[in-house]
Amino acid sequence: MLRKRRRTSCGVSAIWAAALIACLTTTLIAAEHHGEVQFGGLPVPGATVTASRDSQKFVAISDERGQYSFPDLADGAWKIQIEMLCFATIAEDVMVARDAPGAKWELHLLPLDQIKAKAARMAALPHPAPATPAEPAARPRDEPGDQAADGLLVNGTENNGASTPFALAPAFGNSRFGSTNLLTGGIGVMLENSALDARPFSLTGQDTPKPAYNHVRAMANLGGVMKIPHIMPHGPNFFIGYQWSRNRNAATQTGLVPDSLMRVGVFSGPGQAFNVPQSRISPQARALLNLYPLPNFSGSSRYNYQIPTVDSVHQDSLQSRLNKTIDNHNQIYGGFAFQSTRSDTPNLFGFLDTTDSTGINTGINWQHTLRSHLYATLGYQLSRLAVRSTPFFENRQNVSGDAGISGNNQDPMNWGPPSLVFAGGITGLSDGQASHNRNQTSALSYSILWIHGRHDVTFGGDFRRLEFNYLSQQDPRGTFTFTGAATGYDLADFLLGIPDTSSIAFGNADKYFRESSYDAYATDDWRIGPELTVNAGVRWEYAAPITELQGRLVNLQVAPNFGAVVPITAQQDPSLLHPDKHGFEPRIGIAWRPVSGSSLVVRAGYGIEYNTSVYQSIATQMAQQAPLSKSLSVQNSPADPLTLASGFNVSPATTPDTFAVDPYFRIGYVQNWKLAVQRDLPGSLVVTATYLGIKGTRGVQEFLPNTFPAGAPDPCPACPRGFAYMASNGNSTRQSGQIQLRRRLHSGLTATALYTYAKSIDDAALGGRGQGTAVIAQHWLDLSAERGLSSFDQRHLLNAQLQYTTGMGLAGGALLSGWRGALFKEWAISTQITAGSGLPLTPIYLAAVAGTGVTGSIRPDYTGAPLYAAPSGLFLNPAAYLAPVAGRWGNAGRDSITGPGQLAVNVSLGRTFRWKDRFHIDLRFDSTNALNHVTYTSWNTTVTSAQFGLPVAANSMRAVETTLRLRF
Repeated sequence: MLRKRRRTSCGVSAIWAAALIACLTTTLIAAEHHGEVQFGGLPVPGATVTASRDSQKFVAISDERGQYSFPDLADGAWKIQIEMLCFATIAEDVMVARDAPGAKWELHLLPLDQIKAKAARMAALPHPAPATPAEPAARPRDEPGDQAADGLLVNGTENNGASTPFALAPAFGNSRFGSTNLLTGGIGVMLENSALDARPFSLTGQDTPKPAYNHVRAMANLGGVMKIPHIMPHGPNFFIGYQWSRNRNAATQTGLVPDSLMRVGVFSGPGQAFNVPQSRISPQARALLNLYPLPNFSGSSRYNYQIPTVDSVHQDSLQSRLNKTIDNHNQIYGGFAFQSTRSDTPNLFGFLDTTDSTGINTGINWQHTLRSHLYATLGYQLSRLAVRSTPFFENRQNVSGDAGISGNNQDPMNWGPPSLVFAGGITGLSDGQASHNRNQTSALSYSILWIHGRHDVTFGGDFRRLEFNYLSQQDPRGTFTFTGAATGYDLADFLLGIPDTSSIAFGNADKYFRESSYDAYATDDWRIGPELTVNAGVRWEYAAPITELQGRLVNLQVAPNFGAVVPITAQQDPSLLHPDKHGFEPRIGIAWRPVSGSSLVVRAGYGIEYNTSVYQSIATQMAQQAPLSKSLSVQNSPADPLTLASGFNVSPATTPDTFAVDPYFRIGYVQNWKLAVQRDLPGSLVVTATYLGIKGTRGVQEFLPNTFPAGAPDPCPACPRGFAYMASNGNSTRQSGQIQLRRRLHSGLTATALYTYAKSIDDAALGGRGQGTAVIAQHWLDLSAERGLSSFDQRHLLNAQLQYTTGMGLAGGALLSGWRGALFKEWAISTQITAGSGLPLTPIYLAAVAGTGVTGSIRPDYTGAPLYAAPSGLFLNPAAYLAPVAGRWGNAGRDSITGPGQLAVNVSLGRTFRWKDRFHIDLRFDSTNALNHVTYTSWNTTVTSAQFGLPVAANSMRAVETTLRLRF
């Protein structure tokens, strides 16, 4: 039986950053986050924007429109920090999600004494290296200082000596055209329609109609000085923005469904034919089979059903900010944001699930000048998020009860069918789970900046109180897995009502998790001289293990060598998980110019980071355990006969609890070290070579105690089994080299090319990317056999960006005038290209681990046949794998298959039209996957499946979006 992927936070290494994101969510989803940096409602270029979460950090620089973009952030909460010379740093938590509107950030000018104190020592100094080079293992990025000094300035000038000691710092200025109106604003609309988009790719080659759909987004914003004569003559600066979106998205869903012969029990194939007598077909199977559609095309044993689907996402977002300088010593600023999202998602069976979410984020900060060169900032932030998921059958039809299935949760909230999993490739039956989750975070922060001589010393601390209020259950309707163990045909086993495994987890639906986290830090930015800067500091972080308000958490007390287990609740022993308070994180970074007056700059850094967010997924699993809940994972056997009618019974041979964690579990940490060398080249070029090393310690590992390979004698019949055990003994390493070549803006052309060669290895139980398998080691007594390529190890990655603005330079038409100049000049054309090698995948032999209901952790035997010498129509060779030899585990390595290569080409064209000095009209066309190139996401690597060696899905095809915006 396939178990749901455990949502585990690896927390050990930025090497595992991509897998960590996957484990924190139920699917591997990445989203694009973008925004705009403004001051007084006007765009600010050259601002450094940093997105960080745990050990991950990405950096972008705002362009001449004040816009920035992070193209591939995982859904969830991220900390966004905006930094710009002469302005106060902005740091807020935002929720990143698919189709989320762009963020709006309003900068606040620092008091003059702070600007003077810092600016006096900024000239002719190299950019300091980041204190912690916490680069994610799977994503390269530029240094923030590498780009901030050579962006296009607001006044349109170019800075081509950014890495020289004579470089000018980016300035800020803007003409108000003599107007006395201090309000700025804008309205705009973004349109995308199916008429201009390519048809979704068909995995089967069938000519599936393209449904009509569209994306409509509208936006409006207003900002400036709030001034009301005689009432508020010197009001605060304010900004308010609103985004409205109504999107419908098309997709093509493909599957293999039972045909007319299979439905009456007639089976034929490579093995012996088998017929199921009509009288022996289970009534439960007949009822569930009615939920399957009939095939709509023939001629293939791999797929026989394909339909177009359209989902919808409606979203409303509001952002507002205020800042007020009270006097020379005090400034107050804060903001409020609201977002509401409503979506519905259809599946292959016609089930339509809905999700509604509502979130707010608000904060206030007080900045106080204690005395010259000493500044304090006190802040408070509150965020709330409520998410309600409604599956199709909730309060509609009790499918399980009507079919005669007992033992699962049949409350109206959880009505619906049990999940069905088939090893041979029949599309599994599933529907969403009902939930109503409400989360809240309260944060208090305090920091002091002391500017003393050549030192900028910052120290402070934060306190966060997190509340996770869940009304949801892991698997209330249960899951049956069919592997063909009884008849040789998985669907025949289904018709007979004989599952190979079953699992279920429900009860204790309402859970009230609480967690407190603390941190304290001190950093010194020490400018030793014109040629050397050192940034050093230390940070301490501590997050207490999550508790439940009523003590409703369960762990297993494990005897030596796993000879016995006893469930212990937090009501009996509050210290189910011992805290780890050793999160000290030293950091140092240097920037050095070896030769005075040269453009050669050397940057280096070292740092340690801990992941303090690991406890949430652990608490979720501890809360869904016996005796507080009904939980089990069992295999069909003479001692435990399973049927569809009665398949969720507690087994005397397996523990009723399915999860345990080492009570001395330790938070993982990662060590980063980095060396980068930068130098100017002729032709406005800059080259940077970078080496990055990462070492992760205390990685999360999961295994199944007391298990043994099928066909081997049971070494301990009396020992408990059927539960997964989590420990923190994993390790990882990643080495990477980068070479970057950049052309600064010259004659309208700027470009960047970045190539990364990397290799990442770990022995943590991360599983394969996108395979839907349990993240559990195959052999619990040989965890070293899990050591292999990390699931996100991308050996080669090339990122290229190019932008050309017409009408710049003599050769570019700067002297054109009249209608030709008006038509030709100021068009900005940009291209982003990403090309990379495939990601590792793990071969899976879908069978139950003996004595448990766990499937998906067993690997096949590798035969030695060429894996990629595949037959026509396939991308992998089925002859490369066989079932494991009886009595032994499979010898195929974890992540030993290379997935499909990746290519993305996006193109945009835009221009700003000026109208009456006061108004600006922005027109922009954006095309994603402009070449309409098919890029597969992954291969199917389940060797028992009819779809083995075929693509799992394809990325979106070409789409064109048009944006029109009026600014004033």
